[in-house]
Amino acid sequence: MPSHVTYDTIIRGARWFDGTGGPSAVRDLGLRGGRVAAVSAEPLDATGCPEVMPAHGLWVLPGLIDIHTHYDIEVLAGPSLSESLRHGVTCVFVGSCSLSTVHVGAVDAGDLFSRVEAIPRHHVIDHVERGKTWHDASSYVEALEQLALGPNLAAFLGHSDVRTAVMGLDRATRPEVRATPAERGRMQQMLTDALDAGFLGMSAQQLLFDKLDGEVCRSRTLPSTYAGGAEMRGLRRILRRRGRALQAGPDATHPHTIVLEALRSIGLPGRAALKTSLLSAADIKAIPFVIHLMRGLAAVVNRLGADFRWQHLPVPFEVYADGIDLVIFEELGAGAAALHLSEKVARDELMRDPAYRAAFRKEYETKYTPRVWHRDFFDAEIVACPDESVIGRSFGQVGVERGGQHPVDAFLDLVVEHGTDLRWRTTISGHRPQVLRRLAAERGVQMGFSDAGAHLRNMAFYNFGLRLLKHVRDAEQEGAPFLTPEQAVHRLTGELADWYDIDAGHLRVGDRADLFLLDPTRLDARVEEYAEEPCEQYGGLSRMVNRNDECVPLVMVGGRTVWRDGAPAGPLGRERTGQFLRAGQGPVPPVPASTPSAAPAPAVRAG
Repeated sequence: MPSHVTYDTIIRGARWFDGTGGPSAVRDLGLRGGRVAAVSAEPLDATGCPEVMPAHGLWVLPGLIDIHTHYDIEVLAGPSLSESLRHGVTCVFVGSCSLSTVHVGAVDAGDLFSRVEAIPRHHVIDHVERGKTWHDASSYVEALEQLALGPNLAAFLGHSDVRTAVMGLDRATRPEVRATPAERGRMQQMLTDALDAGFLGMSAQQLLFDKLDGEVCRSRTLPSTYAGGAEMRGLRRILRRRGRALQAGPDATHPHTIVLEALRSIGLPGRAALKTSLLSAADIKAIPFVIHLMRGLAAVVNRLGADFRWQHLPVPFEVYADGIDLVIFEELGAGAAALHLSEKVARDELMRDPAYRAAFRKEYETKYTPRVWHRDFFDAEIVACPDESVIGRSFGQVGVERGGQHPVDAFLDLVVEHGTDLRWRTTISGHRPQVLRRLAAERGVQMGFSDAGAHLRNMAFYNFGLRLLKHVRDAEQEGAPFLTPEQAVHRLTGELADWYDIDAGHLRVGDRADLFLLDPTRLDARVEEYAEEPCEQYGGLSRMVNRNDECVPLVMVGGRTVWRDGAPAGPLGRERTGQFLRAGQGPVPPVPASTPSAAPAPAVRAG
């Protein structure tokens, strides 16, 4: 590289991963105009460069991609999305699980999002009501790009969103009602318009324990679950023709729906394969053999010409709950009955009822049915309670200590007595490390499904990418590798960007300078810990988060530093650094800085 060439930033001496899965190497990176201008084995000439970052001993990686979030609401009031950004995530997907805010109004958005995703309904309504300036997919993109976005965004169009907008929430959630040909045509036009605007595809849902909030349609399942065959065929036909993705959640209580979704992905002569990303490949405690069937299904249909992937969270799926407020109870009739009641007094009265308790016990003891929750209160640890004597015990143990009380009764007694002050945890899936390792290397899975921005009191997987890298590094040090670091980085970055066809996930000359520095020596137990922080966007609600800032000393979006040494940096929260990444439209220029850097920034610490 000629010596007179100058750069906006030089990253000096980091181990460089390009996101392709190819070999990593120690390199200097020169950034200019928001893109990678040079990758050099020799030291780059720093003459005229305002920022030189010593990064010896660190890794430099493409920004991670989170393919499954529910940031649709939070982005309107807190567009920096720093809880993901701080962990090296520089691109997030919104519009998952049939839910988006492209077409519905504020109240309908509140009913759709709040109970399913455990986001306070009044905040959903308020943020959409105050923030909505758009009326269709194109103006939605424009509205997002008026915000001070931290990371980049890409989006699915939610099927429940368009169905509600076209049919009205009441008609869209009645089993006897089918969309008319005119209504199906309007939905198809909305999808076409969204794809023209650069959306990734459409998300749909068949899962029957995702329930509506509000009063009018409370406890009905999401509108997408009521769609008839003709409606879905028309929408799939558009996605297939345009080469865009269907992100779907099958009905886990009816396993044949999983097989049907996989078979529909198969391409035939004269019919392209339908890109399908299905929820989710999980090693479920309740049904330990099912993960092997999932892996086999993906392998078979892809050999037959499908383009099918499972979404997979490559960490133990540990959840926390305050009292009975946890979505897994929706799969039980008794649990759904309690969650249907929004008032504590009414809930408590129900949970005291002997007939209700008998029904709950019966369902709890019915273990051999398709389900997500293992239904074992001996595998549910109490972590906080005004009655300190029960902390550290399971509900089953509490029942034993109370004279052989049934675990369900021990649980309900504590919920009635302490309400949401009773906090407990359990692991639903991903509990076997050896199975997690096999899944992480499986071609038929995609890394993702963090649910970032939702279930604020229940779980925190904002740093799932770092946790996978820790798992890979630990296995390598143990002499039992299952992925190389290069392969793991590829799975979290370039593989996803290429499949969804967006300008992200790579770190080669000419690529966007969306990147982060990683200190591999800090991939330790701290990345597996949880913390709680008040969430300003939701009235100071304490939400679960991850805190391992020493692991990620620097994050850049479009060549601009947005996170440094555990704190927001540069323009984050004040200016837009991220943008809407349009599927299939190739590289787009990063957002330019509003003012040039006036002075060198401090060097990045190596840990």
